[in-house]
Amino acid sequence: MMIAVIASNLNKSYNGNQAISDINFEVNENELFGFIGPDGAGKTTIFRILTTLLPPGSGYARIYGLDTIKDFKAIRNMLGYMPGRFSLYQDLSVEENLKFFATIFGTTIEENYDLIKDIYSHIEPFKTRPAGKLSGGMKQKLALSCALIHKPRVLILDEPTTGVDAVSRKEFWQMLKNLQSKGITIIVSTPYMDEAGLCDRVALIQKGSIMSIETPQNIILQFGENLWAIRSENIYGLKNDLLKFEGCKSVHLFGQYLHYTSKTGENSLGLDLWLDQHGHKNVEIKEIQPGIEDCFMKLMEKNIE
Repeated sequence: MMIAVIASNLNKSYNGNQAISDINFEVNENELFGFIGPDGAGKTTIFRILTTLLPPGSGYARIYGLDTIKDFKAIRNMLGYMPGRFSLYQDLSVEENLKFFATIFGTTIEENYDLIKDIYSHIEPFKTRPAGKLSGGMKQKLALSCALIHKPRVLILDEPTTGVDAVSRKEFWQMLKNLQSKGITIIVSTPYMDEAGLCDRVALIQKGSIMSIETPQNIILQFGENLWAIRSENIYGLKNDLLKFEGCKSVHLFGQYLHYTSKTGENSLGLDLWLDQHGHKNVEIKEIQPGIEDCFMKLMEKNIE
């Protein structure tokens, strides 16, 4: 399988603060590869290096064998980039923005319309509307259309679904799957753990370091512990009391439940009695399967240790 993107020992710091540290990964051709992590994890710094907008402090990155520093002009012609912040010309219309980006790359809307039609068709009825007056979901589709208009080999998307509604998020990921089926290699970052399962492989990143690179399924399989969801009428007091229990290993808040692991790997004997003694009512304890976010939290705790 051909390697589309490779990064080796990438480091970058700003004013003495390390943004990324010893970043290593490979992305296969036609893969949908995700960087999953919170704000400030280093995702944008990596993407700016890949898109030739920022030189690494040390290490190197290559796109189809081309170096991001020496061969930046050639790389820019084969990349489509959608930054995290909407960066199109807000006073230009939808169609004018698209024509502008097509002209920059020496092509036309008509020449590559087949590639973008499934996306652009949603906003084409509003092609005369200024981009600044579009909804969040429509801005997203326009930005993606502009990133695709020159038929790139690699598409890089920096947190493309941040700030849009759940329906638009789901629709956007379906668009990415359709683009992947057309042979485009896609690298995407997101702070949403539920989107990790939609990638072929993911890199879990925190504080500038990659903690794990695997398929979503294998990351979950590597969790290796029994996990329980626990709740009571006093959810915040419940966390404090669970942390005091002698068998407790970890406790994290997930919506209306706390996700709990024990030192013994079992729902420690006496936990029900402990919670009852501490005044908790309507306690519910059930064993559950871990998700990507559970695995992320476990890896983060391991790195701290």
